[in-house]
Amino acid sequence: MKRKLLNKELNRLDVKAFKDAPKTPLILVLENIRSLHNIGSVFRTADAFLLEKIYLCGITATPPHKDIRKTALGATESVTWEYEKDSLSLINRIKKTHHCMAVEQAEGAERLDTFIPLPDKPYVFVFGNEVKGVSQEVVNACDGVLEIPQLGTKHSLNIAVSAGVVVWDFWTKLNRQKKMF
Repeated sequence: MKRKLLNKELNRLDVKAFKDAPKTPLILVLENIRSLHNIGSVFRTADAFLLEKIYLCGITATPPHKDIRKTALGATESVTWEYEKDSLSLINRIKKTHHCMAVEQAEGAERLDTFIPLPDKPYVFVFGNEVKGVSQEVVNACDGVLEIPQLGTKHSLNIAVSAGVVVWDFWTKLNRQKKMF
């Protein structure tokens, strides 16, 4: 039988240690996300994988908000975040230093399962509105598009689930590459 670990046995970082820790070279952009619970969940994912930053764009709500806090469980304090009204201007600015990819279903999209991150390049992944997805103008401005393969009857995953899947995949592949070199 396996005994579940107590929270105090997990050796988690405190906020200061998190801020000082080396970050995974990944920024998330949330474009026009309506659900405060989705926003909070993405903050928790960003905390779990030591991501560089989150940009909240357009109608995406910002902390502090009780419904974001409810799912973020303190991650809004550890993860660096910034609000930018115009996601297109942000992408045009940030792609000078980062490889920007929309997470979307689009012609010519690269399947997540075949995606190999460049080891020496920081990335930005853009996640869009729960109904409309990433805006076409932002898709056009990005360096590429990642698509999560799906086999069922639904056309999409929840944005928080998508972020978890994509971030886990990126983190795993990046760390596997580091071990190879």
